[in-house]
Amino acid sequence: MLRGLAGRELAVPTLVPPAPSPESTPEVDIPDNGMDEYVRLQRRLLLSTLLVSALAVPAAAFLFDWTTALSLSLGAVSGMLYLRLLARSVGRIGPESKGVGKGQLLVPVVLVLGCSRIPQLEILPALIGFLLYKPALLLQAFVRP
Repeated sequence: MLRGLAGRELAVPTLVPPAPSPESTPEVDIPDNGMDEYVRLQRRLLLSTLLVSALAVPAAAFLFDWTTALSLSLGAVSGMLYLRLLARSVGRIGPESKGVGKGQLLVPVVLVLGCSRIPQLEILPALIGFLLYKPALLLQAFVRP
């Protein structure tokens, strides 16, 4: 407070209100709707898909040729993109939206079209790479951390 010319205290307006003290703030119990666990599951699925892909691509390069390994890696990246789009679509489900979006279904279509147009890519290894997210799902279902 400041003292004015007449000896009275003047109130100085502040632009930012003072922060409440931790003692005065009541503790609010936020209900857990399971989204934190869902986000952790998404991360585990993506990491396990990356791990399975990181093991499969060098094995394909060693057992087959570089074209097969390239197709497999492209399919694995497409599978991870599909899984991410599917998880995002599932995360949006709520009272206003009852179903899962169909946008993620374009990923395998574009993968097959791309493999059929580019002569250096093979369709079968790309599709196998795309399906590498399935073993990761099985790992998460049976091996709980």
